[in-house]
Amino acid sequence: MNLEIVTIGDELLLGFTIDTNAAHLARELAALGVRIVRRTTCGDDATNIQSAVRDALDRTGAVITTGGLGPTADDMTKPAIAELFGQPMVLDPQILTNLQERWRTRFNHELPVSNHQQAMVPQGATILTNNFGSAPGIWLENDRGRWVAMLPGVPREMRGMLADTIMPRIRDRVPAGGVVIRSRTLRTANIAESALADRLGELARGVDGLSLAYLPGSDGVDLRLTSWDRDARATSAALDSAAALVREKVAPFVYGEGDDDLAALMLAECAARNATLAVAESCTGGMLGMRLTAVPGSSRTVLGGTIAYANEVKTRELGVPAAVIAEHGAVSEPVARAMATGVRLRFGSTIGLGITGIAGPDGGTPDKPVGTVWVAVDIDGDVQAVRATLPGDRHEIRWRAAQLVLDRLRKAFSRDMDATGWTSRS
Repeated sequence: MNLEIVTIGDELLLGFTIDTNAAHLARELAALGVRIVRRTTCGDDATNIQSAVRDALDRTGAVITTGGLGPTADDMTKPAIAELFGQPMVLDPQILTNLQERWRTRFNHELPVSNHQQAMVPQGATILTNNFGSAPGIWLENDRGRWVAMLPGVPREMRGMLADTIMPRIRDRVPAGGVVIRSRTLRTANIAESALADRLGELARGVDGLSLAYLPGSDGVDLRLTSWDRDARATSAALDSAAALVREKVAPFVYGEGDDDLAALMLAECAARNATLAVAESCTGGMLGMRLTAVPGSSRTVLGGTIAYANEVKTRELGVPAAVIAEHGAVSEPVARAMATGVRLRFGSTIGLGITGIAGPDGGTPDKPVGTVWVAVDIDGDVQAVRATLPGDRHEIRWRAAQLVLDRLRKAFSRDMDATGWTSRS
């Protein structure tokens, strides 16, 4: 089945909101064997909505829209598409009753008049239940089998309705045992895209008929394998085999698969070892602590941390000798090592992590350009440190610095050191 996605909203065109809905729809539908042939974004204008949906229907006959189902004047999706199908808008008494009850129960208030618009639907449409918000979805189909599914733009509502109402309908329309489109992602850290390609050699262009995409980001480079033309069983076998081949080539740099988060993985490893953790941060300003404590259950492992931005704080709170800072500079191996050790001793943890660097946009020198960071890991007195020059803007450098120290903790656990590993050890 071929299908198109139309996401609707001025906020998407203006860049104030990132369109995560289309990405989620594409991933979920591909698993059923649905090929997304085009994704279109248009603003909250009835003419533009009609044009985008009409063109999509002419190409594929199947369209999913998100956005424009709310109660305000700029929510034009339903009437625009109803007109396209030649259907008048009518009041659905059951939707109105549900909305009124929702407002009385949840808000202790009568339904605002503007919300009555949400009870207006195209005549002959199928109502899609929204268990996550107030705007019901709409499925509108003509006698030629051309259809549009209209979903709300709020991501949590859209994802819930997709799972509850759209996926079952589309699954029934996809032939059993047919082709599926599925991917497997290997997550790497602390290696460049070109270096990965060099290590992969002949596999760099694809593996056994599966495409291989390189997806660089602040966490590292994701390697995504995709099968396009196999049934479900053959796809699983092909992805397993290809992922094993790729992993073998770049194993020292692979830290997880899919949506794995390195902070969560390291906390799980710490918990398995009954280890506790404390962090000392300079240039990252608490970003590492934020990432760690965002993981549920992190309180069992993370004892605390210190944001030692100023040099005097490094000395007073972490015991970094002032003479060491004066001789080597705040962004240096001795300071990173002293920060990791100082925070471990101060909090009484098993592990101390230290980060110091130049996040920019100012402060760089020829010897230490913007992006220079030193990170250190102290595990029960075994201190290891590494220097890196990280690309990106201030936020990206700080995020990558946190990822770097987490990856070095991973390597310390595995003792899988190579030429890119520790520059020094005590």
